[in-house]
Amino acid sequence: MRDSAAPGDLVALWQGNDGVDQRTARAVIDLAMRVGETLLATGASASDVVATALRLIDAYGLRSVHVDVTFTSISVSYHRGPDADPMTVMRGIKVRSTDLTRLERLQTLVRDIAEEPVEIDVARARFDDLIRAPHPYRRWVVTASLAGLAAGAAALFGGSWLIMALSFVTTAVADRAQHWLAHRGIAAFFTQAAGGAIPTGVAVALLAAASAGVPGLQGISPSLVVASGIVVLLAGLSAVGAVQDAIDGYYVTAGARVFEVLVLTLGIVVGIAAVLAIARRSGVSMQLTADTPLAANTVVQVLAAMVVSGMFAVSAYAGTRTVAYSTVMGGLGWFVYLGATGLSLGPVAASSLAALAAGFVSQVVSSRLRVPALALSMAAIVPLLPGLVVYRGLFEIGQRAPGEGLSTGLTTLLGAAGIGMGLAAGVSMGTFLARPIRTELDRGQRRALRRAAGDARE
Repeated sequence: MRDSAAPGDLVALWQGNDGVDQRTARAVIDLAMRVGETLLATGASASDVVATALRLIDAYGLRSVHVDVTFTSISVSYHRGPDADPMTVMRGIKVRSTDLTRLERLQTLVRDIAEEPVEIDVARARFDDLIRAPHPYRRWVVTASLAGLAAGAAALFGGSWLIMALSFVTTAVADRAQHWLAHRGIAAFFTQAAGGAIPTGVAVALLAAASAGVPGLQGISPSLVVASGIVVLLAGLSAVGAVQDAIDGYYVTAGARVFEVLVLTLGIVVGIAAVLAIARRSGVSMQLTADTPLAANTVVQVLAAMVVSGMFAVSAYAGTRTVAYSTVMGGLGWFVYLGATGLSLGPVAASSLAALAAGFVSQVVSSRLRVPALALSMAAIVPLLPGLVVYRGLFEIGQRAPGEGLSTGLTTLLGAAGIGMGLAAGVSMGTFLARPIRTELDRGQRRALRRAAGDARE
């Protein structure tokens, strides 16, 4: 009745001497740690970071290696047995910025090394060249792409050409202001507040001008300028990564990502609420349509969603191929969303279903297309972000009208939070469901995903 197998899933057993000399082992551990640090800094999930590092380590024959990731650090430990000193190295993550081109190149480098190992010195030289390579676009191209994202979001919300143009210009100004503040050491909370305040100020100015009888401004919806700006600000947050890390069992990293998302979102809320409060005290007549519809033409909606996804990919420094595929994924995600709403599903359920489809398809096709799955899934959900719902909730709180006020606004904001969490959970669940289909999962990836297995009893 007694089992003869060792409980390898519960207790990590030393696998014996792997025959790798100390110099080579030290070089491999250093390279794996630097690769993991760069991946984590560019937006990869903790599971992908651990899997990529272990894949690289396994390619050089090292065994009994443990990789641990938190939101601000990565450590690699190498157990060399009872008769040799272990190696443990840790590096802190100082800067985090989405860079899909560098992410794609790193994954390609590790995949090539895993398939055809080269000398460790050659691999380190290739890594150094990759890190020193410049971005595929200049910074003004990123600003223009974010402005284009805002214009596409305004078109998606049914905005006129004037609103689209104003959204483009306003977002460009907000991005330059945020960039200027960040380079002077201002905390991200305050840069997000500035990013939310600038489009809100433009909307208030438009309302004041319309109230003063300025021709050409009657009948426009300045709220769409703010909603488009919120979509741009929310697009760079790591809500998907937070939920993905939680599902994969990296709870410390997930908790840190969630808290970062909450703090940065609170910054947006503070910036918008401050401007709305000033406008109300100044006597500006604030107006907001309770149910702002999407664009009447379904084709326009799909095309606008594709523009939004493509522009987001450019802003994240994605390569040309990744931008093209991300644009297609944006249209696919929106098409699924329209189908779900046609079945009378609510906004949370419809958004979650669209995100699930995006996450599933991204995982299935990423290896065949040789593009990061993270890039495709992130771009696909950007058109679904609840920018207009967030602004509506803040507006209702600022109005404090009888029958509405704080309770109504908080309810609306909770609905926006539900949509955001539904998007993140949908992408993560789609990723999880697609993993059994991906036959190329190697030993390192299976080890990285073992934390999500739950009860390991056999």
